[in-house]
Amino acid sequence: MSTTTFAVTGMTCQHCVASVTEELTEVPGVTDVAVDLDTGAVTVTSDQPLPDGAVRAAVEEAGYTLT
Repeated sequence: MSTTTFAVTGMTCQHCVASVTEELTEVPGVTDVAVDLDTGAVTVTSDQPLPDGAVRAAVEEAGYTLT
């Protein structure tokens, strides 16, 4: 089990949270996603460490930026 927290910019509402969560849960191996809208922190739990590129691509597909 691996848990990593990423900083995401551009999220302003619960719709943003839902979009990021939806895209990240589609990444193979992801078992949980927790988004803190106030801080922009996105914590991803997965079966194994995820490549940053996979997380970045999912966040960008949702319309936001991984910083």
